[in-house]
Amino acid sequence: MASKISNPTVGRFVLPQQRELYLQMREDEKLVPMPVLEQDELESMQYLIRDSAREDYAVTVTWWQPTKGDLGKICSMWGVVKWIDQNGRRIKLANDEDWRWIPIDAIVSVRT
Repeated sequence: MASKISNPTVGRFVLPQQRELYLQMREDEKLVPMPVLEQDELESMQYLIRDSAREDYAVTVTWWQPTKGDLGKICSMWGVVKWIDQNGRRIKLANDEDWRWIPIDAIVSVRT
């Protein structure tokens, strides 16, 4: 249950536009800039991506998705790397339910 401190729209009449604006402001507070990675982190991620594609084992890939200018949100998905598109600089990650093309330059973490 929401409290009046965390959500000032609780317990009073609010126009739909005001509520929508408030919710949008709350979402904007969650946005973060693109994380900066060290060279050794990049090399480790590249190794895990290649190894997942070659050995057919699942990894969890976390990437930054731009939303507003220099701010974006962090997304995550687990799966097996099915394809590495060198020209398009992206990987195809697939699991039992879904698949997705993820830009290589947006990847911030790869875990086994």
